[in-house]
Amino acid sequence: MAIDYQSLAVRGVQALSPYQPGKPIDELARELGLNPAEIIKLASNENPLGPSEKALSAAREALSELCLYPDGNGFNLKQALSRRLGVGMDQITLGNGSNDVLEVIARCFADADSEVIFSQYAFAVYPLVTQAIGAKGVSVPARDWGHDLDAMAAAVTDRTRLVFVANPNNPTGTVHKAGAIEAFLEKIPANVLVVLDEAYCEYLTGSDYPDGVELLARFPNLIVCRTFSKAWGLAALRVGYSVCSPAIADILNRVRQPFNVDTVALSAATAVLDDEDYLQRSRDVNSAGLRQLDQAFDRMGLRYIPSAGNFIAVEVGENAMGVYQALLAHGVIVRPVAGYGMPRHLRVSVGLPAENERFIGALTKALTSSGLSD
Repeated sequence: MAIDYQSLAVRGVQALSPYQPGKPIDELARELGLNPAEIIKLASNENPLGPSEKALSAAREALSELCLYPDGNGFNLKQALSRRLGVGMDQITLGNGSNDVLEVIARCFADADSEVIFSQYAFAVYPLVTQAIGAKGVSVPARDWGHDLDAMAAAVTDRTRLVFVANPNNPTGTVHKAGAIEAFLEKIPANVLVVLDEAYCEYLTGSDYPDGVELLARFPNLIVCRTFSKAWGLAALRVGYSVCSPAIADILNRVRQPFNVDTVALSAATAVLDDEDYLQRSRDVNSAGLRQLDQAFDRMGLRYIPSAGNFIAVEVGENAMGVYQALLAHGVIVRPVAGYGMPRHLRVSVGLPAENERFIGALTKALTSSGLSD
């Protein structure tokens, strides 16, 4: 007798579609018979500089301990984060990437009787984890491709347990300044947790932008999530963390899987926090790359969403998937975002200058090909 195993899964999981990451270089090479060395990937918001030498050195040294379990408490990394951020070690929860922390938060504080609020066009993980735990997702329509914070605050009910806010937002790159985030937090009841996802915060410069960690003292219902995958260049090692009140962190650490961050990742992340030169180079390359892409899109007459992250969403027309496929044929991987409700856009990560130029040339060819533009 055949068993329908899908029917045995919990209701929220039954209807889930898996998260679709950016296409790997090796996969494209196999599919189209391309030379992997000639493919550029601008699909997953990775750091084009490669890893920090300090991180590499620490990772190599940690390899001799592969036979041992990692430090389940992540003492050295927590200590380094504590010093850098000015928070207690008991306020930090480490994760296997920030996605891991986001899921732990949802599992700890929401259930089938709960509502979870997030914005239209926001990070796909928010609705995924909400549905997986059986909670009701409340997607609030965006304003100018970004979070409508006033509408999100107004959507809070007595069933609301979590509100996810990405600042800067992925995939649109929109960002709210400090005053707007603080005004929003003031409207949220104390028994509703706000998750401020700052995965791209290291690319923000200037006092106008919020530092979520600095807001924790005023808003005890706030959880700030960050990652080492973007500006710190450690995407493959999967290291993320949250900072919140000790009381909330205590709950998160009860559910967090033991040894969820491995020894190599812990060592590299601890080391890279001491590499300010690398962080500044990441910012400089990103700022220059965004200008390069903005100017190219302006020359080409393409509309795009001004971005505060290390990527940009550009509108290429009704046949965006055709443009995407044409770019793949040229050995350039970007990210289609129809799954985010943006079928006319492609999201492009900022690369090195030559990589950006390669993408611009390939996009020009793709758009002039028959039937690939409006």
